[in-house]
Amino acid sequence: MKTLFNLKRSDIIVIAALGAALVFGSCRKGGGPGDTIRVGEFASLTGGTATFGQSVHQGDVLAIEEINAAGGVLGKQIDLMTEDDQSKTEDAVASVQKLVNSDRVLAVLGEVASSRSMAGAPICQMAHVPMITPASTNEDVTKKGDYIFRICYTDLFQGQTMARFAYNSLGGKRAAILTDVKQDYSVGLDDAFKNTYTFLGGVVVSEQSYSSGDKDFRAALTSFEGANPDVIFVPGYYNEVSLIVRQARELGITCPILGGDGWDSPQLTKGAEKEFNNTFFSNHFSTEDPDTTVQNFIKKYQDEYHAVPDAMAALGYDATRILVDAMSRAHSTDSAKLRKAIASTKNFPGVTGSITIDEYRNASKPITIIKIVDGVYHFAQRIGPNGEAETPFKP
Repeated sequence: MKTLFNLKRSDIIVIAALGAALVFGSCRKGGGPGDTIRVGEFASLTGGTATFGQSVHQGDVLAIEEINAAGGVLGKQIDLMTEDDQSKTEDAVASVQKLVNSDRVLAVLGEVASSRSMAGAPICQMAHVPMITPASTNEDVTKKGDYIFRICYTDLFQGQTMARFAYNSLGGKRAAILTDVKQDYSVGLDDAFKNTYTFLGGVVVSEQSYSSGDKDFRAALTSFEGANPDVIFVPGYYNEVSLIVRQARELGITCPILGGDGWDSPQLTKGAEKEFNNTFFSNHFSTEDPDTTVQNFIKKYQDEYHAVPDAMAALGYDATRILVDAMSRAHSTDSAKLRKAIASTKNFPGVTGSITIDEYRNASKPITIIKIVDGVYHFAQRIGPNGEAETPFKP
C-alpha cells in the first residue's frame, strides 16, 4: 500500500540518505552491541494510517517477546528499534536513514504503505540491509533491489482475485470503480481489477476518482446510479472508504461494494455497522480460520493486548518470525548470508498462510475474502496462490 509524496523534497532526502548509506555499504555485519541483535522497524504509529502501523508494531513486538523468552536467536536477544514515520513518506526516509546509518540495525521491518516502503528501500539496498515489508502490495516495492522482500501478496494478485470474485462468485457483469488517484495502492488495484474483469467478459460502466482526505463523494456515487452497476469496486484506504460506503447507502445504492486489504481497520465500520452489510474485501487472514496456527496467534494476541488482532498485526507477526527464522538458518549476522536465507524461505507456516518467497522476493501464498455483516468480519472464501478456490464461497 502507498501514498504519493513531494518528489523534489523526497528526492533530495533520499539522495542524501543514499550517500550516507554508501559509507557503511557492503560487508555489513553485526546489528547490535554485546548480547543483542538490533532490528529496525519503521511504521505509521501516528497520522492518517495510524491503525496500520500500530497493529503491525504490536505483531512485531509479540513475536519478538516470544523469541526472546525462548532464548533469542544465535545466542542473542532481539532489540527492536522503532521509528514513527507519522504516515508521511518524507519521514519514512528519515526514519530508515536513522535506523540504518545511526542505529546500525541488522535488518528493517516495514512499512505498510507501499510509497513509504519504496522511499526507504533504496537506503536499505545501498547499505545491504535486508528489508521485509509485511504489507506493501505494490508490484514495484521489491523491484528496488535484491535486499528488499515482502511477505504479503501483491496488488496484481488481489486485484485479479477481486475481479474474479465479483464476476464469478457474485455474478456481477457490470462494475463501477471509484479510485483514489493520490494513492499508488488504489491505482494499482484499479488497473489489476479492470484488466481481469474485462478479460472475463465484465463491463466497467463507470469510473470516478477522488483524492486522499476528501470527505464528500456524493457526486461520484450519484453518477454510478445512472450507470446501474452490479458491483462497485473501491480500492482505497479505510479512512475514505468508511465515508464512501455510508454515503452510498444514504443515496440508496444497495449493490455489493468491494475493496482490498486497505479496508482492514477497526475504524472502518465504526458507527456504520449496518451500512457495511453486503460489502467484501480481500485480506490476509480471518479470525474464523480454524487452523491451529491462526487460533494460537489470536489467543496470544488477546492475552497480550486484550483485543482481536487484525490482518496487519498478523502480517507483522509473520514478518518478524520469518526474519528470525532466516537469521537462525543463516547461522550468522552477515547481511549477505541473511539476505540469502530470507530469499530461500519455503513453506513457512505463517498465521497469514504458508509463505514461500519466490524469485522476485515476493510471497507466494493464499488470499482470503472477507464479508462484513453488521460490522463483523466473516470468512467468505480462500483463494490459492494460483487463483484456485481453496474453499467454496459462503454467501
